[in-house]
Amino acid sequence: MIKAVMVMNTQGKPRLAKFYEYLPPEKQQELIRSVFAVLCSRAENVSNFIQAESIFGPDSRLVYKHFATLYFVLVFDSSENELAVLDLIQVFVETLDKCFKNVCELDIVFNYSKIHTILDEIIFGGQVLETSSTEVMKAVEEISKLEAASNSITLIPKSASGWRNR
Repeated sequence: MIKAVMVMNTQGKPRLAKFYEYLPPEKQQELIRSVFAVLCSRAENVSNFIQAESIFGPDSRLVYKHFATLYFVLVFDSSENELAVLDLIQVFVETLDKCFKNVCELDIVFNYSKIHTILDEIIFGGQVLETSSTEVMKAVEEISKLEAASNSITLIPKSASGWRNR
């Protein structure tokens, strides 16, 4: 099971943090700081896999990938395969790239709800739902169409709105 997904910049500011087990906000902030401390102390040429038992408790592992100014981090238990989780990060980043044409930190900051929609199509409730960025993009486009259609619905009939202009 996936325990948490985090995206943070190289200064340690969280840009996305989603925990699939309830933790109070203070504990979440503490965990984010601990993860960043571990990540920034690691050399470039070491493995992207970390035993996270000291941070997240027993049976916890952490996989991360560093792209440009962002760290993408997934925390999970032993029921997940480390290489599959690393590939899942790649799927998430590829989907973001397709959606935002070469994603950057500002895209994550200013498109918060769309990022969560994409993440929810990939991981929901700590379970991996989809591993194809193409399928995720289809679902996100469908959701966007539905949102656009619901935003165009008006509650005032056309005859009433025309009456007001007389």
